[in-house]
Amino acid sequence: MVRAAVLPAVGAPLEITEIELPDPGPGQVRVRITAAGVCHSDLSLSDGTMRVPVPAVLGHEGAGTVVSVGEGVTGLAPGDGVVLNWAPSCGSCHPCSLGEVWLCANALSGSADVYARTADGTDLHPGLNVAAFAEETVVPVSCTLPLPDGIPLTDAALLGCAVLTGYGAVHHSAQVRPGETVAVFGVGGVGLSALQAARIAGASTIVAVDVSPEKEELARAAGATEYVVASDNTARQIRALTGKQGVDVAVECVGRAVTIRTAWESTRRGGRTTVVGIGGKDQQVTFNALELFHWGRTLSGCVYGNCDPARDLPVLAEHVRAGRLDLGSLVTEHIALEGIPAAFENMLAGKGGRALIVF
Repeated sequence: MVRAAVLPAVGAPLEITEIELPDPGPGQVRVRITAAGVCHSDLSLSDGTMRVPVPAVLGHEGAGTVVSVGEGVTGLAPGDGVVLNWAPSCGSCHPCSLGEVWLCANALSGSADVYARTADGTDLHPGLNVAAFAEETVVPVSCTLPLPDGIPLTDAALLGCAVLTGYGAVHHSAQVRPGETVAVFGVGGVGLSALQAARIAGASTIVAVDVSPEKEELARAAGATEYVVASDNTARQIRALTGKQGVDVAVECVGRAVTIRTAWESTRRGGRTTVVGIGGKDQQVTFNALELFHWGRTLSGCVYGNCDPARDLPVLAEHVRAGRLDLGSLVTEHIALEGIPAAFENMLAGKGGRALIVF
């Protein structure tokens, strides 16, 4: 029996309770979680913005130590450190055949499985495959990535979602080039990662945008050269900071229609906007045909930073070891399982960066 944060139903409060984990079966690994980040996607799952089979244990950004392995598992042994990969690619669907593993059609199929049970025998699903909001979890070996050398396990948890997503949005989706100007909308865990990635990419002007004035220090520490408190005048302010042209690239990490539209308007003619934030179906973004033609801008979605975790995790680790990427600075609060609801409330209120559950 291990303690976990269980979502009993969509929209219901999380319940901190004991659950029963089975021994790992063929191709599975049992992992003792060291740390897990509280991501906005977890909030979106809990409130129904994204669908998840329930009851479920949420949490998809984590790292830990292998406890035991099932039959057929090679390359991992008890005591090995791993980063959890919530979106493993199947390698055989159409997107995977094109090399677009971040769009794998089967990546989340494991979320429908029953992986554990409550003390009274109720079946539990692993939210986004890995169920990291628990002291331990059992996952397919495809949901694990070897811990890179020199990276502490607690810090490594952030690599599983926030950093891969923010870094990938800048380097893979927007493909920021040295000297370009960048605006990042939303200074949470993903936004702070995107700011660091823009700095690593060699961007000249880096504008951070958030509703909270209190996040300016966080944003500047991550690499922002300018800070704008979001308002109806945001696009005009950003153009004023870039010679009245607008930025080359905008990265939207909020998932709201008004923010997406503002990010697009903040780019120069021919600029690029990458949408990372996950919005609800009610968030409708509108454009007229003439402005699409006139401005010649590009608007694109971005899933998991358009990353291949197996390829990109070693790259990120090298940035960490070289001091270019600071994982610890993304975390503004260390909490226990009981602190998850408050972390959700802080997200809704626009407070802080990443909350990290430490076991």
